[in-house]
Amino acid sequence: MLPLGWRLLMETLSEVEVGPCRDSQYLRPLRVHYTQNGTRKHWDFMKTHDSVSILIFNSTRESFILVKQFRPAVYMCECVRRGILPADITTADCSPQSRMAAELLPASAGVTYELCAGIVDKPGLSLQEIAQEEILEECGYNVSVENLQKITSYRSAVGVTGSKHTMFYVEVSDDLHVGAGGGQEKEGELIEVVYIPLKDWQTFVFDECIPKTVGVNFAFMWFQSSIAPNLQASKCLPSSS
Repeated sequence: MLPLGWRLLMETLSEVEVGPCRDSQYLRPLRVHYTQNGTRKHWDFMKTHDSVSILIFNSTRESFILVKQFRPAVYMCECVRRGILPADITTADCSPQSRMAAELLPASAGVTYELCAGIVDKPGLSLQEIAQEEILEECGYNVSVENLQKITSYRSAVGVTGSKHTMFYVEVSDDLHVGAGGGQEKEGELIEVVYIPLKDWQTFVFDECIPKTVGVNFAFMWFQSSIAPNLQASKCLPSSS
């Protein structure tokens, strides 16, 4: 895990301000017009990159490895949910008053637990190679591409982006830990590496007080049906169900 000072740094948040997104290398808002069954329709969507995520199991510690980070989108949605910002806020409403109000929430309101993940934005690399890079950058483990097992691919945020997401699984041990992880500072990443004991997986999944992505829940449940039985048979691990 990262030192306490790093975790406290993640909680430091100030000068929160909402403004228009005039250009982005990650998102592009678009509107598609089409005719379906004789009816003219339109739909707004966001063009974005495909992505990968990785369920990492540390066999030395018998723990899952997740990343914990501040998500501005989650933070802003929480500001709206708590009534600190209006539900129908637009870029025209981005006044100093709304900026000051948004500062009232601590950064922890936007922190989530997630699988190690990244966007597919390097044409020369395979999905496995991108996953390999993300594991090293975010979690500090050096894994081989051959050890990455594809779990499945699916469409995410189908009403907004419809991008394709591919999930992998890999088993690591402490001897593969070669760095602190934490993500790339030049890309604005500030990531804490956390270990969730295998025996606590079910409590973690169903505890709604722990903010997490649906990918974490799906991956943990997949592990129980596809990996855990073999681990229990070969290593005599106690059943966690």
